[in-house]
Amino acid sequence: MSYQNLTASQKARYDSDGYLIIPDFLTRTEVDLLYNLATNDDILRNNAFDLNDQSGKRTKLTLWFTPGNDTFSLLTRSERMVRSVQSLLGDGKVCHFHSKLMQKEPKVGGAWEWHQDYGYWYKNGFLYPDALISVMLALTEATKENGCLQVLKGSHKMGRFEHLFAGEQQGADMPFVEEALKICKKIYVELKAGDVLFFHPNLLHMSEANLSDKPRWSLISAYNLSYNKPFREKNTSCITPVSMVPDNAIMESAPTGLSAQSDFLNKENEITLKVK
Repeated sequence: MSYQNLTASQKARYDSDGYLIIPDFLTRTEVDLLYNLATNDDILRNNAFDLNDQSGKRTKLTLWFTPGNDTFSLLTRSERMVRSVQSLLGDGKVCHFHSKLMQKEPKVGGAWEWHQDYGYWYKNGFLYPDALISVMLALTEATKENGCLQVLKGSHKMGRFEHLFAGEQQGADMPFVEEALKICKKIYVELKAGDVLFFHPNLLHMSEANLSDKPRWSLISAYNLSYNKPFREKNTSCITPVSMVPDNAIMESAPTGLSAQSDFLNKENEITLKVK
């Protein structure tokens, strides 16, 4: 399969189900490079913060907006990524909203409530949910045991639900979620390292705590089409077209972590952005 040209049936599946899994989106060598960078980068570590679930378990995350020339940004700007996003979103210039490194450690990695990304991004002032998408790259294996993502198939067609506080998180209004659970099939999104999940911002999803002895790390990038200009979002990366690079730039460039000057998100103002 060509990463740059998703098929019509894959696009139809995304439109129908609200998500699409692409196995082996990255090679094992590419995943190893990214994971080693992620686990040994002091700048990533120093800009990470904890978010607690209702039981007190925590997930670490590092979030940044503008892609640069580091190895992570070369992935988010890579031809296979940008063209895949373009295929699923349709006409418009693809922009990188933000990326986040999710670090769900063994035994202590916290759960995430049922929610929709657009439940949060709506509050940033984005008017067109169909012009947004989330892309989750598994840097380690994601299984039921270590708290893989769970999604409600087709729930994106229900539109945006109201979101309310639950501890440090915001979750979708549970009476609506309970009705959706009666109608939609719940899917455990188990992934191998290197697999990618594309999903619609109105897709209901959640994850359990990581009670296993294995970590679950993932890189989640959000993209937006440039015409979808948010009226409450100050960061301009979401309306700045991505400067695409060849796929081989990831391996042919020197391994480079994020710059200390990257526009990282602080915990104090994270609540306007969806994290999972």
